[in-house]
Order: sequence, then structure tokens, then C-alpha cells
Amino acid sequence: MTTRRTFMGVAAAVALAAMGAAPAFAQEVTLKLHQFLPAQANVPKLILDVWADKVEEDSEGRIKIDRFPSMQLGGKPPELMDQAIDGVADIVWTVVGYTPGRYPSTEVFELPFMMTNARAVSHAYWEMFEKHMKDTEFKDVHILATWVHGPGLIHSADPVETPEDLVGMKIRGGGRSVNALLEELGATPVGMPVPAIPEGLSKGVIDGTTIPWEVTSALKVPELVENHTEFTGKALYTLTFVLAMNKDKYESLPEDLQKVIDDNSGLEFSVFAGGTMADADDPSREFALDNGNNVITLDEEQTAVWRERAQPIYDKWVADMAEKGIDGQALLDEATALIEKYTPQYQ
Repeated sequence: MTTRRTFMGVAAAVALAAMGAAPAFAQEVTLKLHQFLPAQANVPKLILDVWADKVEEDSEGRIKIDRFPSMQLGGKPPELMDQAIDGVADIVWTVVGYTPGRYPSTEVFELPFMMTNARAVSHAYWEMFEKHMKDTEFKDVHILATWVHGPGLIHSADPVETPEDLVGMKIRGGGRSVNALLEELGATPVGMPVPAIPEGLSKGVIDGTTIPWEVTSALKVPELVENHTEFTGKALYTLTFVLAMNKDKYESLPEDLQKVIDDNSGLEFSVFAGGTMADADDPSREFALDNGNNVITLDEEQTAVWRERAQPIYDKWVADMAEKGIDGQALLDEATALIEKYTPQYQ
């Protein structure tokens, strides 16, 4: 006969066994997310933390994401992609252009006067990534999202209204295409990661920089230069970003945790990320105005002069792509069509 004491003993043993098996069943995973901006900057605060928090929540605590801002895991920003490939970090957020020429197809979105708004361009970027880049240029990593920032503009010590005003200036450019444009216009392009901009401006290493509004307040750019040059219509340039995950780490996750990652990544998150960056432009612009800075907005006729001067950059880029065995003109035509298709949707 089964006594109450026997039953309780069996129940306790079953409970202990279940508790012992729980960690193996739950398979908790800790992922290291590495990036180059301070934790309080807009992208970490408004995009990366939002993504990481949602992944943790949807996994019911089985995924934990440790965040390492400001290159706290070591290395320099141009090394982030290799850190994701090599497993130094599990996930990285980085500027694709920090490794010039390595992911050439992404540059189609960085060409001068391509970008309309960040949501539309981020949407087009994801589509073209899936079609042209996923299994080629980015085959060594698992890409979680692709996006661009809001309109890129010029922030300078001296006012810039015409292309001729750039002649002789040392300007930090964020990518290969904008550097080529600066050189075409007579400036000296200076390559440096975003975190180095304040020191570069304060020490006179550069006379100005090309970045979107959203990051200027975090970098205190309006306190270091007085002039900001905007363009009407399509922006002077934009830069491409990726949120990339170590491929082996992703594939080692159980299918249900892969699904949690997948459900929070891809097209929808890419559009959210690009749009969130662009939405942060206005507060930073207001900060510059409140600081008494000079915001120069070139009208359509003035902007057209810049667009015409930028034409050689397209021709050179298409020729560069041909040398790499890539049909640059086809990519350019496809990107333009997609941007035109999606822009009305996000206006």
C-alpha cells in the first residue's frame, strides 16, 4: 500500500529531478553586443537597447544580452566586423564603410544624393541585401538588420554654401563615396571613426565633418563648430550600417531561440532603426540653433549645383564595381527604383 509519506518522497524526488533538468532544458544563452558609441548616444539608447530588451523579453529570460559600448571589449571600430566573424563579440553594430571596399554593394546607397528618407532607403537596403549580399559579401556573418542614417550634411568652422567653399578644407568623411565627393570638390578628406571627431575638431586636425544631425549633440559638435550646411531634396549622402551576429553562435542556438532573434530582426527592425535615427535629427538640430549656430539650408537651385558636381562619383563608382566583377549600373538602377518606390510610403 502506498503511504502518504512514500508519495511525498516520490513527489519530492520528481521535483528535484525536474529542477536539475531545467537549466539544460532552458538552455540559457548570454550574448555579447559590442559597438563604438557611448551607451547614452541615440543608437544604443533608442535602437540597440530596445532590440536587446525585446529579445530578452521574448525569450522569457533564456537569452541575456550584455552590452559593451565605446569598444569596451577592445579593438578599434574598423575591427568590429572581424570581431563578429571571429567570435570576439557575438553581435556587433558598425558602420559598413569602416572597412572600405570590403562590402562594395552597400556603397550604392552611400552615393551622393541617393537618399530621400531613412526609412525608405533602409527598406530598399534590406531588400537588396537579401537579393545580392546575403550569400556573397556577408556570407561570413549572420546579418540581423541593415539601415542608414538620416540626411548627411556638412558641419564646419567656416560657412559652406558652394562647392568652391570646400576647397582646401580638411573634412572628415564617413565612407568611401563621401570621401570621393569631398576630394572631387577640392577638399582633403580625412578618415576617422565617429568617436574621434570631437578631438579632431578641437585640435584643428579637421576643419569640419560630415555626419547626420542626430549624433552631433552627443559629440558636442555644435560647441566645436558654428556652421551647418543642409541640402534640399535628396541628401548629400548617407552611410550604411549593419547589426551582425557571429554565424556559428546563431546556428548553435536552439530553433526556438533562433526564432526569437529572427522575429525581432530583418526588414521591420531595419526600417525602425533607420527611422529612429532620422527622428533624432530634429532635437539635435534644435540644440545647434539654441546654441546660436548658423544653419545654412541650400535651396533646390543651389543644391542642383552640388548634384551636378557629384556626377563623376557615379561614373567612377560604376567603373570600380566593374573591376570587382559587379554590375554597378544595375545596382544603381535597382536601388534608385526601390528608393523611389518606398519613399511615398514613408513620407
